[in-house]
Amino acid sequence: MHQVPSRTLWIDYLRSFLTVLVVAHHSSLAYTTFASFDKVAYIRSTHPVVDMQRWIGLDIFENFNDVFFMSLMFLIAGLFVVRSIQRKGPGAFARDRFYRLFIPFIIGGTILNLVAHYPAHLLAHGRGSLYAYVEDFFILEQWPVGPPWFIWVLFTFNILFALIYTIFRPKRNLNASTTHTRVHKPVMVICYWFLFTFALYVPFAFWLGPYKWIGFGPFDFQISRAALYFGYFLLGAWLGYANFNETIFSTSSPLVRRWPLWLLVCVLAYTSLTLASPYLTNLVKRGALPELDGYLIYYTIYVLSCTFSCIAFITTFRALVKNHQKAWDSLSDHAYLIYLLHYPFVLWMQYWLLDAPLSAVAKFTVTVLISVTGAWALAILLRKIPIIKEYL
Repeated sequence: MHQVPSRTLWIDYLRSFLTVLVVAHHSSLAYTTFASFDKVAYIRSTHPVVDMQRWIGLDIFENFNDVFFMSLMFLIAGLFVVRSIQRKGPGAFARDRFYRLFIPFIIGGTILNLVAHYPAHLLAHGRGSLYAYVEDFFILEQWPVGPPWFIWVLFTFNILFALIYTIFRPKRNLNASTTHTRVHKPVMVICYWFLFTFALYVPFAFWLGPYKWIGFGPFDFQISRAALYFGYFLLGAWLGYANFNETIFSTSSPLVRRWPLWLLVCVLAYTSLTLASPYLTNLVKRGALPELDGYLIYYTIYVLSCTFSCIAFITTFRALVKNHQKAWDSLSDHAYLIYLLHYPFVLWMQYWLLDAPLSAVAKFTVTVLISVTGAWALAILLRKIPIIKEYL
């Protein structure tokens, strides 16, 4: 099953950049000021390994990522799904997704997570038999899913979309003229994008709470964002179907040409979100603002931050990525395996650095560098195995 390489260089580079951002995100969680560790059941901890060294700057970094980067990853994952179904047919597409997504999820959710979470077991329960660790992992900790949750959810989205596309297959393809009137109005694009995100996120955040997770065993996911993530996946599929590279995200489109402005607004929107949280909380506590109004204002700024962050990163990479770079090509080729493999590197590095006389920033930096390079090197070695090279 030969994988057709992507011919959209800037998307490949953006995807690999987000993969590194995921590694950095997980590397930061041991050093945030809100980090906490529960020795009774580390599954209730904010992160499997928590250090005494903290820095509030990593709170800002971690929260920034959390606002947008998984939504953007689902959008990117949807960009080429229509082409893939058209090329392979629904049956072959589903079989391909099973081998490329579901099988790696099972491996990542069991073997790799068992390797990754052993430091958390040592911190919580001390040394013990391997049998005691495995029993604790599956029973008390309820099979922690870790980063592979994204893969099984993506597999589900792919299968659902294949069914939808098969039933409601459009009779004609969109072309550049179909969206010509829209791509020259970036304000309209941003308004639609904002309203789309608002409708998918805010009602569920009010209903379920913004951080609600649910699932069974490794099939765990953030239910309050399920609609947001599936909506962004569908948005990606629509953009891919509408030939995004030549229309809304062409290098000559007004949206892409204004990429520095979107970067600036992205920073301003997230800065506003960061400052608004304690301010709104204080107003609600003093009774100067109803709690419902406070949440509505916060969620609105949150959606603005998500919207402009996605637009800023997409348009920046579209505008600036023009030529192949050897190192980045390798990173792109191995990004998926890096995502699968990085978590054991992250947790073990955080564990080994617990007693190191380093600042939180230094520990974070070392963890990112070792985790990215370690997972990258291992991915290169694994890709030499024929069956892995064939499917991944």
